[in-house]
Amino acid sequence: MTVVLVLLAVLLVFVITLLAKTVRIVPQARAGIVERFGKYKQTLPAGLNIVVPFIDKVRYLIDLREQVVSFPPSSVITEDNLTVEIDTVIYFQVIDPVAATYEIANYIQAVEQITMTTLRNIVGGMDLEQTLTSRETINSGLRGVLDEATGKWGIRVGRVEIKSIDPPPSIKDTMEKQMRADRDKRAAILTAEGQRQSAILTAEGQKQSAILQAEGQRESQILRAQADREAAILRAQGEGQAIQTVFQAIHDGQPDQSLLAYQYLQMMPKIAEGDANKVWIIPSEFNEALKGLGSTMSQLQGIPQEVDGPRTRVDMGPAEPQLPRGANRDDGELSEANEAVQAAIREAASAAEPRSSSSASASASNAGTGLEAGTDPSIDPVDVPPEPPADPAAPPVS
Repeated sequence: MTVVLVLLAVLLVFVITLLAKTVRIVPQARAGIVERFGKYKQTLPAGLNIVVPFIDKVRYLIDLREQVVSFPPSSVITEDNLTVEIDTVIYFQVIDPVAATYEIANYIQAVEQITMTTLRNIVGGMDLEQTLTSRETINSGLRGVLDEATGKWGIRVGRVEIKSIDPPPSIKDTMEKQMRADRDKRAAILTAEGQRQSAILTAEGQKQSAILQAEGQRESQILRAQADREAAILRAQGEGQAIQTVFQAIHDGQPDQSLLAYQYLQMMPKIAEGDANKVWIIPSEFNEALKGLGSTMSQLQGIPQEVDGPRTRVDMGPAEPQLPRGANRDDGELSEANEAVQAAIREAASAAEPRSSSSASASASNAGTGLEAGTDPSIDPVDVPPEPPADPAAPPVS
């Protein structure tokens, strides 16, 4: 009974082992390489597969998914004899499990070695600047070489990427200094451009300010000149009216030689004023005025109460000064006003100084007093008493 149980147990183990050797399950995206007596028999697809136990053997289980392999940094010398460390990443996929199994012993190591050698060939023809800026060129070159080399191995290279390119520390320091100098240069250029724009804007602002100030000064000077012009016109009109008033008062008062002599006596203290007036000259008219004053004072009882002669009124003009109609008054009106003022000044001067215009006043005095043209002009009119007025009923003297 015991022997039977042992045999049954051995038979059960044999059956289980036989089933395990017969039924093989291949996972998804995998491929099983079956060998019979050491020779390739078939490739098992994914799923449940039956093989001959103890004769067929699943030697390799190949992964058919795309794989990523990162290789360690490799030292590469550039064309300008600088050593750089380059890290690469390979994306590949097994498309023929039989070729990947029997054509090469270790396809990952083979891809790594081909990558290193190809990378040295490509980078050896570039300088450091090109190496740092030509990643796409290096990637394309590596991919082309790897596709051509790994095609017979049943491998397809999808992508090749350069992960990093590390130049020597001294080169890094030099490059950092160069980049820093380049940045400083750009910063200086931008600063200079900003200062230039600021100076241009400042100059334009000063220009506009100067133009506005000049325009303001011009308008101010024009208004000031117009105001001065109007003030001068008003001042001239006032002086003209003052002269006309004085001249009118002189005509209304009808002054004689005695008044002139009295005025001379009043001027004597003013002539002698001042400590520096040690010597002063008495004009000849003053002596004649004194003589007339003496004769006048000796005949105080004979001074007439009213001087005979015609009274002539002088046109005083408007009582209020005539303001200009505007800043652009006609020059003809201004010239007429100036001529009227000058004429009034001349008339007042001729009335205040009768001696200087004796020839002009001789004819007027002869016509007023009845003197003939042959009268001696050297005789002072003060010494000659006025003639009585002519009777209007008397016949004219022939």
